[in-house]
Amino acid sequence: MKSFRSIAVETLVILPLVFLFPFVSAAQSAKPSGKASTTSRRAAREQKARKEWQKQIAKVPVPKKGCFTATYPDKQWKEVPCGPPSKYPNTVGGSIGNDVGPQVSPFLISSAQGSFDSVTPATVTETGPWSGNPTSANAFTIQMNTQFFATTVCTGHPGCQGWQQFIYSQNQCGGPCVFMEYWLLNYGSPCPSASWNQSGSSCWINSANTPAPAITAAQLQNTTLTGTAQGGTDTVVLTSPGGGANAMAADTVLNVSSAWNTADFIVCGDCCSSQASFSAGTTLVQRITVTDGSQKKPACSTQASTGETNNLSFGPTAPVASGVGPALIYTESSAGGLANCAAATSVGDTHLTTFGRTLYDFQASGDFVLVEARESNFVVQARQQSGAPTWPNATVNKAVATRMGKTSVALCLKEMPLSVDGKPTALDDGKSVVLPSDVHLSRVGNVYSVWDRNGNSMQAELNGTYINVTVGLGRWPEQAHGTLLNANSNINEIAARDGRVLTAPFPFTDLYHHYADSWTVPPEQSLLDACGEPKIEPGLPRRPFFATDLPLKDYATAQRVCEKAGVKSKALLDACTLDVAVIGSESAAKVYVGTPKPAAVGDANGKRRHRDHDKDEGHD
Repeated sequence: MKSFRSIAVETLVILPLVFLFPFVSAAQSAKPSGKASTTSRRAAREQKARKEWQKQIAKVPVPKKGCFTATYPDKQWKEVPCGPPSKYPNTVGGSIGNDVGPQVSPFLISSAQGSFDSVTPATVTETGPWSGNPTSANAFTIQMNTQFFATTVCTGHPGCQGWQQFIYSQNQCGGPCVFMEYWLLNYGSPCPSASWNQSGSSCWINSANTPAPAITAAQLQNTTLTGTAQGGTDTVVLTSPGGGANAMAADTVLNVSSAWNTADFIVCGDCCSSQASFSAGTTLVQRITVTDGSQKKPACSTQASTGETNNLSFGPTAPVASGVGPALIYTESSAGGLANCAAATSVGDTHLTTFGRTLYDFQASGDFVLVEARESNFVVQARQQSGAPTWPNATVNKAVATRMGKTSVALCLKEMPLSVDGKPTALDDGKSVVLPSDVHLSRVGNVYSVWDRNGNSMQAELNGTYINVTVGLGRWPEQAHGTLLNANSNINEIAARDGRVLTAPFPFTDLYHHYADSWTVPPEQSLLDACGEPKIEPGLPRRPFFATDLPLKDYATAQRVCEKAGVKSKALLDACTLDVAVIGSESAAKVYVGTPKPAAVGDANGKRRHRDHDKDEGHD
């Protein structure tokens, strides 16, 4: 993964209807033979049985410490000789906030399994550095990692923390294998004993290994990796497409069972801070299923990751927490974004989509609070300017700013758009910097990204006359408020600063008086002064303004642009049509392409709630 990685989508599959024509020959040719149909059903049953076996064998305790294998459909482990410990380190090095995983506090994880809901395309390939070859085929590891945690092994070493990895490697054992790696971060020198390896101020050691089969990138969908810490024993189990299972169990080294509350699952380079490079167009939908003694949905948490990476990014949507397992489902793809546990947007003229995916128009002018998360000291503000005199009842974002800890970053529509702590700052295209406060900045073309050690982020797309902004939270659920938050975890509700709730359809007079006034940024708290522009006078639209209020010719032209771009959801098509007309550019449609339909619509005209959506709405 790059400095960013992914997260999750639920996929709706719509099967096409097959029309039966009254021609015998056509019907016969369309109908599969009985033999083919029986074979297909048998194959489906077999695949289902194998997946169930993978789940079950990973839960079967090995009879003792050591190395073991099992073969489908048997559920008994057979002991095999162990191999020596790998001599390679799978390094610490991921910056905090570059990955996501399930967090189950106040519970403790006893087992975590990583699997792949889908791997596309079927022809996916992967290369990475190994043994002097920078493009060695299938040079990757599969890792299940814990969070950094307090351990008694660190006693007497202030600042020391433990970290444990459950690993499948293609090459580190002279061939494919599974093993566990243990770290004492910032332990100092010397290490606890001669069996440990010194790495700077930290120490690491590997367990013995169990030989395992080779796995290609295209076979990941039928592969699982499970880490278990229970009863003083730590175990790693790999199940692979050929119907095999390979396990290694050893006495606990770091007592991880007393501290494990967050899991991280990744396919990455094969040791030593290397990167796994997947072929263009790759998408991995991954699942982390945790056992913690409850059936509660896990919280999503961004966290530090291994120093090994891949070339995929998170996205395009935030992770989905599942109560079945419980599990966290997320996507990594060639076209992803920042690692967020929840994402919300303010785009166009100006359409807000909350973290709960409620879409509503907010056309007030002035400086407004998009998000305030006090616990993580994270704030995002936006400056909305009226389109008067041409479009007096619409606004667009002219500036956005964030405060992360004590660092403030603003982005404005001017020659040098970036400002850090009030000072104009140059950032060349394709470059990134890390500030002393550990706030990260990067730029790709007209897109600027800002993120902190907690995984909170702001991404601003500067489009000449307006800004689209995406806000990400490093933990979800999160105690936060602002115009991008729902009230009471209800997608049909938003709330003013004083807690007064508006229920969809949001009444125009409440939205543009009490609600808008409550989220107006007080002058002494503004982060937007860094843009050096005259402050925009607060203003309210005189009436609701939607796509259907456009002149008929403008409406028809703009709607054709959005339909041609592939925008299908009725709610998003309306928003896109308004943006293309008001902004006056076909490029305004791009932000809606690939955007999932909203979970609810709170339009102030009162025509829609989420349960009233067109039945044929789908993802764009």
